[in-house]
Amino acid sequence: MSVDRPPLNTTVPHSARVWNYWLGGKDCYEIDRQVGDQIRELNPEIVDIARAQRAFLKRAVTHLATGAGVRQFLDVGTGLPTHDNTHEVAQTLAPEARIVYVDHDPVVLNHAHALLTSTPEGATDYIDADLRDPEAILRAAGRTLDFAQPMALMLLGIAAHVPDDTAYEVVGRLKDALPSGSHLVFCDSTERFHPAEMRTMVERWNEASDNPRVNRSPEQLARFFDGFDLLEPGLVPVAEWRPDPASGDRRDVDSFGGVAVKR
Repeated sequence: MSVDRPPLNTTVPHSARVWNYWLGGKDCYEIDRQVGDQIRELNPEIVDIARAQRAFLKRAVTHLATGAGVRQFLDVGTGLPTHDNTHEVAQTLAPEARIVYVDHDPVVLNHAHALLTSTPEGATDYIDADLRDPEAILRAAGRTLDFAQPMALMLLGIAAHVPDDTAYEVVGRLKDALPSGSHLVFCDSTERFHPAEMRTMVERWNEASDNPRVNRSPEQLARFFDGFDLLEPGLVPVAEWRPDPASGDRRDVDSFGGVAVKR
């Protein structure tokens, strides 16, 4: 399934750039800042969600690199490089780790080539592709990753941009390509704690963007782990996944996530 994508349009917000803005980054356009501020006014929690998801990424990659011996990471929908990127966390712990990033924003592509450098022992690559085209992702990732060996598939906050059952289909295709012993790191937005604010946020985003999104319940998110065994503590608010006791992160953010291993 190929996906036609329009050229860069700086008058339309993009999720990667808005997310970067919420995390304190500068790699965004005026429209991204405007929409980001509007959404933050409607739902101040969104900044907590962005930070909690980034902290979840760091803890999950740390566990996989140290506790599970994972040396390959396929990070789909990576967004703009910021602090604690997947390759930085993984290669600090295992310099030989190999990481492939996937995104489809031209701005992300330019920054990735400049900033996502690798250790001499490992490898870091970037694929210009869309989650909705899993075959293209798998073909390109195979240049850097060995699909005969376990790896981690990372989908943080990206499946919300694929509607209905299509999301389960494309994620399922990526999961099917992974060998036994591979891991899935997944999180996405819910409406469990602040339904009105989260619903309003999505409505405002969909009015302004050409990349619409949906919120799913934790029960719907659990379907993405089918065929995999969730590690403790299961599918939980991301700040509750093996938290750092000293972090002080909010535990009730409307983003649920988990890490699971393929049987």
